[in-house]
Amino acid sequence: MAEHSNIEWTEATWNPVTGCSKVSTGCKHCYAERLARRLQAMGSVRYRNGFTVTLHPAVLDLPKRRRQPRMIFVNSMSDLFHESVPLEFIQRVFATMHDCPQHTFQILTKRSARLRDLAQHLDWAPNIWMGVSVENRRVIHRIHDLQAVPAYVRFLSCEPLLGPLDDLPLDGIHWVIVGGESGPGARPMQAEWVRSILEQCRRAHVPFFFKQWGGVRKDLTGRELDGCTYDEMPLNSRQH
Repeated sequence: MAEHSNIEWTEATWNPVTGCSKVSTGCKHCYAERLARRLQAMGSVRYRNGFTVTLHPAVLDLPKRRRQPRMIFVNSMSDLFHESVPLEFIQRVFATMHDCPQHTFQILTKRSARLRDLAQHLDWAPNIWMGVSVENRRVIHRIHDLQAVPAYVRFLSCEPLLGPLDDLPLDGIHWVIVGGESGPGARPMQAEWVRSILEQCRRAHVPFFFKQWGGVRKDLTGRELDGCTYDEMPLNSRQH
């Protein structure tokens, strides 16, 4: 488990699964794929399969060894609800999260249909936050799937934001993250797209987190929107 993360909205990462496959246009320039290939070339044992989906049962108990409370992003290098990950393994991941109430776990998926189908078989706890990626209008259905899931905190990651999202269904959504694409070949994000989402969050009283403008050099473009930094987080006590 990585004790520290450069992802602005979390503190640490835990990857009981690595590897994935592309399902929508938001996957085109996947940072996890680039990193996995790099680690494979460096001889990392856990990435010997490159970006092929690989289960790592040996790391399932790692969060239990950390007593200090942490915000932990689950599977930053994969998608827990990938079709190649068996339900039994997902249940083991959930069991660990359930047994670690000192931590807050953030899960993010693009496979919302499978999430919705399996949700009834999972042990949801207040410290498990569930999110879906929403990069453009074509994948709005992911939000509807998420709204049907009995997670205590449900969130959207509009990153990479690739088009306007002017009519987001925010009922039952507790947090929205927005960010532009970064790295080689990064596609541009328009300021008006971000402002629209911020205004919708304000009307719906949903916390808004602006992660980055992105670009080839995201360190140069920064995180400010109209002179302000938005680091709002959901209240973990919110109920479904």
